[in-house]
Formats: sequence, structure tokens, C-alpha cells
Amino acid sequence: MRAVELTVVKTDGAARAGRLRTPHGEVETPAFMPVATQGTVKSLSPDDLRAAGAQIILANTYHLFLRPGHDVVRELGGLHRFMAWNGPILTDSGGFQVWSLAKLRKIGEDGVEFRSHVDGSLRFLSPEICVAIQHALGVDILHPLDECLAYPATVEATERSLALTLRWLRRSVAAHGRGAGALFGIIQGGAIPELRRRAVEEVCALDLDGHAIGGLAVGEPKDVMYATTELCAGLLPADRPRYLMGVGKPADLVECVARGVDMFDCVLPTRNARNGQAFTRDGAITIRNARFARDPSPLDPECRCEACRLFSRAYLRHLFAARELLVYRLLSLHNLTFYLGLLADMRAAILEGRFEAFRARFLGRYGDSGVESLGSSDLSSTDPED
Repeated sequence: MRAVELTVVKTDGAARAGRLRTPHGEVETPAFMPVATQGTVKSLSPDDLRAAGAQIILANTYHLFLRPGHDVVRELGGLHRFMAWNGPILTDSGGFQVWSLAKLRKIGEDGVEFRSHVDGSLRFLSPEICVAIQHALGVDILHPLDECLAYPATVEATERSLALTLRWLRRSVAAHGRGAGALFGIIQGGAIPELRRRAVEEVCALDLDGHAIGGLAVGEPKDVMYATTELCAGLLPADRPRYLMGVGKPADLVECVARGVDMFDCVLPTRNARNGQAFTRDGAITIRNARFARDPSPLDPECRCEACRLFSRAYLRHLFAARELLVYRLLSLHNLTFYLGLLADMRAAILEGRFEAFRARFLGRYGDSGVESLGSSDLSSTDPED
């Protein structure tokens, strides 16, 4: 028996509804994973996450390695006990954070040497260390160390990077052995179809518990993101979970479920909340705008979250203008309720054989981007605490 097992209950075109069995409970798919970077989803408690509909969360290998340290978490009973979350936890590899956050990094065959963004200390991650960290955390699903390239990248650079990622993956498989948790393989290869096909072939030959599509949402055009996702998902085995890493905006989730993806994560719901943006069924709104100063309506009259049930847009704008901490919790809770509700609605549509109608209706009402510009200082750079 595998550490995690996916049962596909219904398909509607390429879209899939399933049940993912994990050591800490079942997850109904397609599923969105709130990002608990440092063992917490910013401003929200585990009870808040459950109220929003979260089934599984994502924590970050890189950040927990730096602070408080995986040995500390293991000593205190593992990440589930440490953060008081009794549902499934997935950890990413830390490769993206090393690429995007490290002030100085040196990538070699053995692994990555880098300086911590926390204290500037020199650190090292190898495939074996990355697996050992995640074993110490005691998570349900872990990922191997990989190299993530920026877009665009040359064919030569992408080929070299993919070859290194595949060698690291084989070392990660050996390090994982019979350890607890499910190891997913990461499909890299940039925007080059031939390299993506090679990655799928070589990763699938290892017969892993699931597969992650990596290296997207790094600046590529939408059509490239969608085409690459469709190519990879179409080649991956139907009986294993498919996780699209770091994507994305609400419309992206709909389009990628349509292409056969089962699992998603993204920092947008909570990061954008901290910058005053709320997602609604009619598109995103920026609550700090003056037009909401006397608006008595809720953020979204169709939403069941605490922010929408109890408070007006005018009150939320007042909290944001006054920099009251409550607003970060309320907007984060609302945005996650929206995201998790969207995935639940897609699942229901797949089960009822009406996904294409749902997709057209959602995109027609919501729009194709749905994320207003918050200014270059808010979203263009990586927040080291995400």
C-alpha cells in the first residue's frame, strides 16, 4: 500500500474529482492548499482554516530548516503537533525559495550552498538533507530538492538544469527509502515541450506516489503556463495525484482543473489580503480604495465567511486605513474561504457532469485575471516571509 492513494471518482473531460487518502485523513480533490510557510497560515488559526474549508495545508522546507530548525520541530512531536493542525501536511522542496530568496547561492552536483535570508549564515542543502528535514517534520507528502529556473531560459540551460534535477531526484528516492510519508516527483523542463516529455518519462519510471508540475508561475505568458500544464497532466499516470506548484489566480485554478490538475497552492489569498485585496465572485476588489468608505454591503453577499457575515466594506476599509490587525485576519479568512469554495464548487460540477458550463459561467462573471494591480511594491517581489 502506498503512503498516499488517489481514487478518481469522476471525470468530466480532463477535469477530475477524486479522494486522496493520506495518513492524516482524506482530501477531496481538486483541492487548494493554504500556504503555512513557517508552520502557520499568516494571521489564521487552525480553527479558522477548518472554518474556511481547508483539508490540507502546505509548509515550507526552506523556512522551517532555517527557523526554528527541523530538529526542534521533531523534538516537539513533529509539525502536526507543533502547529496544532491534525490534517494532512505537504511540504515543498525549498528549491524555489533558494532560487528566489537566497542572497548568495552556489549550485553544484552535491547540492546548493546559500546564505540565509534570516541571519546571513552560510547553509547547505543537498537532496539527502532536504529529505531528512521533511522526515523530521513528519509530513504526509514531501518533495525532492530541485532547481527552478526563471523564464525565459535557453534550451541549453534548461536541459542542464533538468538533468541535475533528475539526478537529485534519484538521490532523494534513495534517501527516502522506506521512510514515512509520500515522495512526489517534480516535473521540470521549462517551456520546452521535449524536455517536459523527457522529465515525465524519467520521473514516472521511478514509480513514485504522486507528481508535481514545477517551474511555472515564474513569469511565463498564460498560454505557455496552460499549454505546459496540459502537456504534463496528459502524460502523467491517471492513478496518481497531480500537483501544480505555486499556481495561482482564480481563473488559473479553473483552467488548470480543466486540464487535469488535482492539487494547488499559492500565497495570493493571504499575501493579497495583507495588501488590502479581496476576491469576490465578480472579481477582485481593493478595499483600501476611497469608493468603499461608505459602502454598507459585505465583501461578497454570497460568501459565508465571518468577514462577510458580520462586517461591511466600509468597516473593513476603516480597519485597513487604521492598520488594525483584525483586518488582516478577516481578509485572509475571506480570501481563503473564496479559494476553497471555488475548488469545492468545481468538484461538485465535475461530479454532476457540468464542469464546462461552470467554467464558462465563472470566467464570464469573474474575468480572465481577477487580480487588480496593487502596485509594484506589493506583488512584484517575493516576500521572504511567504
